[in-house]
Amino acid sequence: MSEDFYDVLGVSRDASEDEIQEAYREKATQYHPDVSDDPNAEEKFKRVKKAKEVLTDEEKRQAYDQMGHDRFEQAEKRGGFDGGRGGAGAGQGNPFGGAGGGMGGGMGDIFEQFFGGGGQRGGSRPRQGADLRTTMTIDLEEAYHGAEKQVTVRRPERCDTCNGEGHPPGTDARTCPECNGQGQVTQVQQTPFGRVQQSRTCPRCEGQGELYEETCSDCGGDGVVQREATLSVEVPAGIQDGQTLQMDGEGAPGENGGPNGDMLIEVSVRDHPEFERDGADLHHRAAVSFPQAVFGDTVEIPTVDGSVEMDVPAGTQSGETFRLQGKGMPHLRRRGHGDLYVKAQVVTPESLNDDQREALEAFAEAGGEEVDVEQGFFEKIKNSF
Repeated sequence: MSEDFYDVLGVSRDASEDEIQEAYREKATQYHPDVSDDPNAEEKFKRVKKAKEVLTDEEKRQAYDQMGHDRFEQAEKRGGFDGGRGGAGAGQGNPFGGAGGGMGGGMGDIFEQFFGGGGQRGGSRPRQGADLRTTMTIDLEEAYHGAEKQVTVRRPERCDTCNGEGHPPGTDARTCPECNGQGQVTQVQQTPFGRVQQSRTCPRCEGQGELYEETCSDCGGDGVVQREATLSVEVPAGIQDGQTLQMDGEGAPGENGGPNGDMLIEVSVRDHPEFERDGADLHHRAAVSFPQAVFGDTVEIPTVDGSVEMDVPAGTQSGETFRLQGKGMPHLRRRGHGDLYVKAQVVTPESLNDDQREALEAFAEAGGEEVDVEQGFFEKIKNSF
């Protein structure tokens, strides 16, 4: 198992405390000596627990990120991080402890450990690559069933010519004169709490501590080139318009051996001619003839997954809505479907043959209505709706 605490837990260096806690629970379950068959389970369990303790402590995590793994562990073995949290002999005002009760020496020393001295260069610690974003459009049917889609993106990738180094293999290097090979430039200030050193990545060598006589002709010294990549995307059933899919490790390459960023794909679902979507529910307008509305009938209703039959009760009014349970969209990553709501739209014919006209006139007269033939019976019906 890697010594680096972020690698121990399998999280990125900018992971939140909640992400760290979740990763710890998974790893602790995996390596707990009472349940694991791994012969090194006990040692791995201890490392997981130690990683969680450091990375969920704000002060310790800051020190760990600044100092690197080896220097942090050395400082911790010397009592540089626990001495001030307990014992009467430690300086109560110093959260990092240190020798002696004077604040000036202890605080100054710990800031030197944080920011100054030799060891790991400030700009050379592994850093995760940036997340990249793109979009993808799918049909409602693909959102219903789920699909495997191809998306082509243009993204930075590690230069193959120089293996991401920014210079040809074997290129002569010289020590950066700006930082004297440290990868950092440091400003020292004297404060009431002692000497404080504040450091930042050297702008000239970008934290590498070295300058090279020749740059890579393919990437111009950046270590990355822009390329097109085609990715296969698994679209889950039930995805909604505007939601984002994440493809781990498909983003920009990491720096100094750090992991790649992620690819974030925003999904757009096309409008459908038959359905309007509201979450997992769908809405559809169904044409119902006047006789069907009057006498009742069974009509065929389309769904995303094929047609179904629906009973139209006698006396159905135009605009009345019926619910077909479970005929909507699937719920995302859980069982079940939404519903399909069917709104009846009673349709009157624009023209009648003689038999139809006589029958409807008789219908109107039987109901005590006087029909103005010039206006037309169905015109009255249309106006009434």
